[in-house]
Amino acid sequence: MAELTVDRQLLAHRGKRLEYFTIAWNTLEGLVAVVAGAFAGSISLVGFGVDSFIEVASGIAVLWRMSVDADVHRRERNERLALKIVGTCFVGLAIYIGYESITDLIRRNVPASSLAGIILAAVSLIAMPLLSRAKRRVGNELRSAAMKADAKQAEFCTYLSAILLGGLLLNTAFGIWWADPVAALVMVPIIAKEGYDGLQGKACDSCH
Repeated sequence: MAELTVDRQLLAHRGKRLEYFTIAWNTLEGLVAVVAGAFAGSISLVGFGVDSFIEVASGIAVLWRMSVDADVHRRERNERLALKIVGTCFVGLAIYIGYESITDLIRRNVPASSLAGIILAAVSLIAMPLLSRAKRRVGNELRSAAMKADAKQAEFCTYLSAILLGGLLLNTAFGIWWADPVAALVMVPIIAKEGYDGLQGKACDSCH
């Protein structure tokens, strides 16, 4: 039993380190994306930055949950609350992406080329799958639905990075301005469902 407790503490510490990295990375990523998007007039790039700030909020919520992992009662209470916070972040992200994508299509917004945005999306496309995999491993071993939901959010960031990168490259190379908003709209119902499940506590129930 003592060995299991020590192992769980080590996993919780690993989870905390992952969340600290998430908060630091996404804060930097969000600032770069929003500034680059503002200069380029790219709503999709600004939206990507907003997504990064949403992930910061999610990371803080899961870090708060990890801070009480040793206390079983507080752990379960914080688990459900953190899961709802992550779910709310998902729903907010889905609404934002849907609104901005439809607005782009209606207004036929054509962003200028952004080298900073292309580099940022490419780096994120490499980093986010690794982060998602590490979080999922910790979440599975701790049986933490909140950590696994946060891992899924990092996975969605991978998809959004690919969408953003593809949109920026297609617009830069071929002038296909509508590629990014159409691809982003495909992700909206998937993200919204994850948010709904989090708010309903379904993922948390499945852990038990």
